[in-house]
Amino acid sequence: MKIAIFGSCVSRDTAEFMPEAEVVAYVARHSVTSLESPHGTAGIDLNDLTSAFQKRMVTSDLNGTGLERITKEAKELDVVLLDLVDERRGFWKFPDSTTMTNSLEIESCGAARTARRSGARLVEFGTDEHFDQWKSGFITLIEGLKAAGMWEKTLLLDIEWAGALDGAQHPQNDGFAKAGRQWRRLQRGSREAGRELSRGRGLSEAWQSLRNIKPTEAEEYANRAQSANADYIRYRREARSLTVSSVVRESRELRIDKNHKWGPQPFHFRNADYESIVESIRQQVKKNGGEVM
Repeated sequence: MKIAIFGSCVSRDTAEFMPEAEVVAYVARHSVTSLESPHGTAGIDLNDLTSAFQKRMVTSDLNGTGLERITKEAKELDVVLLDLVDERRGFWKFPDSTTMTNSLEIESCGAARTARRSGARLVEFGTDEHFDQWKSGFITLIEGLKAAGMWEKTLLLDIEWAGALDGAQHPQNDGFAKAGRQWRRLQRGSREAGRELSRGRGLSEAWQSLRNIKPTEAEEYANRAQSANADYIRYRREARSLTVSSVVRESRELRIDKNHKWGPQPFHFRNADYESIVESIRQQVKKNGGEVM
């Protein structure tokens, strides 16, 4: 099975669980907004990026060539996988209305700082401005895939972020569960305040420790996933309305892999989750008349 990807870790990590698959085009670090208004490489210094892959992906974004890189492989492809992970960090909008995806690589090499100095502003994911420009770019992507004869081969991976580590229960968000979490945090804060007083600290310091109760690791993951999934809702709905097929997984069905090779994150899942997604992909490809070996 020959695959093209327009997305990032969700699709790429899933493909690694398909021994029959060959990824012939991988477009990452590339918001769909760059398909319509790419900034270009002029004035952007990527020399601090040591990885050839990173430079290639960022350059593709700056030149807006992601769609082209996929469509030139159209005759060979069995499926095009899309995900929205690379949209989550927003994009830079320059005074001339060109854009650049706010990838980690753009930040690490100093290009984000250069953009800000040149008058660009960060358009954050979840805002109306971001959504409107994303929607326009996503339509451009879909229309390009249709024109290349890949409409029936396009598959959206609509995968929510996991809110719990492997082995833990999915966090509940009803009133009773929220009250329970608040009570447990208050208990942790009270214990810390008591320790501050036992060390001879003043009441004000003890009160401050009570106010600044840090979330546990589990709470942090749950909060991040809940926030991200809420921000993604209208993007996911719009994307599913525009694509012919999709594989959907809700947060409650997924878990974070503590030993994932890229580290535990709400979008780094258990092997069983990837295997389940792979099986759904195979079914969709077969349904659409593609080759599954």
